[in-house]
Amino acid sequence: MTSICVLGLGYIGLPTASIFATKGRAVLGVDVVPAVVETINRGRIHIQEPDLDVLVRAAVQSGNLHAAGLPGPAETFIIAVPTPFVVAADGARRPDLGFVEAAARSLAPVVAAGNLIVLESTSPVGTTEKVKAWVEAELARLGRVVPGLLYAHCPERILPGQMLKELIANDRIVGGLTPEASARAKALYETFCTAQIFVTDARTAELAKLTENAFRDVNIAFANELSMICDKLGVDVWELIRLANRHPRVKILQPGPGVGGHCIAVDPWFIVDAAPAESRLLRTAREVNDAKPAHVLARIRAQAPRGAAIACLGLSFKANVDDLRESPALAIATQLAAEGYRVLAVEPNIRALPLGLVGRAELLDLPTALARAELVALLVDHRAFAALRRADLGGKPLVDTRGMIT
Repeated sequence: MTSICVLGLGYIGLPTASIFATKGRAVLGVDVVPAVVETINRGRIHIQEPDLDVLVRAAVQSGNLHAAGLPGPAETFIIAVPTPFVVAADGARRPDLGFVEAAARSLAPVVAAGNLIVLESTSPVGTTEKVKAWVEAELARLGRVVPGLLYAHCPERILPGQMLKELIANDRIVGGLTPEASARAKALYETFCTAQIFVTDARTAELAKLTENAFRDVNIAFANELSMICDKLGVDVWELIRLANRHPRVKILQPGPGVGGHCIAVDPWFIVDAAPAESRLLRTAREVNDAKPAHVLARIRAQAPRGAAIACLGLSFKANVDDLRESPALAIATQLAAEGYRVLAVEPNIRALPLGLVGRAELLDLPTALARAELVALLVDHRAFAALRRADLGGKPLVDTRGMIT
């Protein structure tokens, strides 16, 4: 019998499923995209992450990892599907739990008494309780009675580019709807986690993950706001931060073109949606970071007329990954293309342009883009750009959002 069924084989679900499989557990991975299922069953991967290809290949070859389009019976179910937000008519960002609900309801035909259902997806407070309600509602619709189901939330804390290391070595939080669920979830993650596993209730676990990312968002917003202030006052923000950080109790982060990814750019809105009157600082930080791409665009427009060729160095949401989710760099490149600029995209971690840029931009190597560009916009501090110097630009205007080019 399958030991663990993981629903969602993306940036979180696939590493999690694979590491359980390499620890001897029989794992069924579920994804609604047939191409993803086919790719994994061939022992290959559809996302970029160091060493993940080796782990998946080993898991599949061992016979412990198999992928399918629908869940099957298992002892434990892990939900690791996306939790995006939607923008309402009034401009409010509200959680979209459609993927979580669909995953939860899909379990009703296959769950058995005593199964553990773990929500890994980063979610608004109360979502684990909703998972329980959705499963129970679907069981009732099917006329099934399944006693003793256990529910817990165990958010991931891993960084793209270091997922496999951090999956094992980072502390974890597990929060069950009952003490028994917490104990079962803790024992589950002890299969591979070498760090401490802290037990709490589900709501605290849900808010803990949101709090961690909101904390980071606020600190990034401070740096991004400083950069905009410095642009107005004619001050070098990188020099300013370097000097301010000499204070023994000051550690300002580095500004950028905005904030992207599926965590920091999304999770604070879940708190704001749940407690809007009490979340004034978190809302402001989100608004500052969301406004930064417009500031970068204004700097580009001020130095290059429409129709000019702009070398956009980097499209992903952070350095050295292929993840384009909520990427401010991609948003900037897409807007430039929409305004009639000729976008020369340099993104060493992808092989094809994202759909929004197909037919509206070119994906080029760095030397070609630099040779053809009339302005260079450094948007992501990829290792591939580390050797680039101002002298290499031939006097062309530069908008460096990462302070990388000296």
